[in-house]
Amino acid sequence: MPVEHVAIVGAGIAGLTAALALANHGISSEIFEQAPALTTVGAGLQLSPNASRLLDRLGVLEQLTKVWFEPQSIRLVSGKSLRELASVPSGQFARARWHAPYGVLHRATLQNTLLDAVRSNPRCSLHLGSHVEAGDMFAGARKADVTVGADGVWSKTRDLIAGSPSSRFSGNIAYRFTLPAAKAPAFLDRNSVTAFLGPSAHLVCYPLRETDSFNMVAIAAGHAAPHEWLSEPSDTQRRQLMRQFSRWDSKLVSLFETASDITYWPLYEATGGNWHNGRDTVLIGDAAHAMMPFAAQGAAMAIEDACELAAFLATRSASEALPLFQAHRVPRINRLRQRGAFNQFAYHARGPIRMARDVVLSLKPPQSLAADLDWIYGYQAIS
Repeated sequence: MPVEHVAIVGAGIAGLTAALALANHGISSEIFEQAPALTTVGAGLQLSPNASRLLDRLGVLEQLTKVWFEPQSIRLVSGKSLRELASVPSGQFARARWHAPYGVLHRATLQNTLLDAVRSNPRCSLHLGSHVEAGDMFAGARKADVTVGADGVWSKTRDLIAGSPSSRFSGNIAYRFTLPAAKAPAFLDRNSVTAFLGPSAHLVCYPLRETDSFNMVAIAAGHAAPHEWLSEPSDTQRRQLMRQFSRWDSKLVSLFETASDITYWPLYEATGGNWHNGRDTVLIGDAAHAMMPFAAQGAAMAIEDACELAAFLATRSASEALPLFQAHRVPRINRLRQRGAFNQFAYHARGPIRMARDVVLSLKPPQSLAADLDWIYGYQAIS
């Protein structure tokens, strides 16, 4: 029996994208979000070509490109010496090679753009303040043929699926803050995404046009903590941060010393497990496969999931589509997990391994580094 109506749990990037993708196939949906109003956690977000081409198909890319920043390169820089180790061209190069742009923007910009598109689409409806519980999910709503769990790493929809993934602490902490562009030091490149690499830690920074600031994210090893965002790290956590970066160039260390808006966020990931129950319930995005940000593909994978799930549901019954969807997506997710683990090893290398890494990176031409990304950025999702 064809799928006609879908219930989506969660109004984040995965859920909103899923509603739009389903609507493109003539399938209506209702989104159930427990928050009474949509707020955005986090700041910057990278959208690589594999995601931006899908947003173009959904009709929202043009609004994003009006306000986002399109970096001219993606740079790897030593956190100890500030010497550039390698660079991958982006900008027009990305558009030519992967036939879609690479942009960075505030997470709220993407979420609000998707939200506006959902609210203007007659096949989509949004219910805020809906407290979803496994036993009584959608009281008063239209009966759905499929339930999509897009409710993040702490998904409640998983309770409906035997053997589903669970959440675990990754051993990493993200420290996030922003710098006004007018006060940013000259060594922060205004035209690129830059990853500063150092022993056991790395720092990613890039400009945000919408707020005229630099988005800064430092990731380092740390201890498990409550999974909510903390408005400000404790004195102990700030000291831990400073220890992690104590051997870095002093100009970088001073950024942490003077930052006034640092947030502390333990990073959790999803274990392996079943994404669906074989009948009518399926997980996408972080609910299915939350991963570490070492490949900068979290949002992109949520967008890919949403579009490909919609394509599977458009031509098959739910019981047929859900297993095929998972079988199709898992190899790509696993390969990205492996790339993320490799990047973590390389970014956080110490001692002789770090020195060997620097030599290898310096010898690789930009075209070779770009070719290593073809399987990620050039991916043609079923949509």
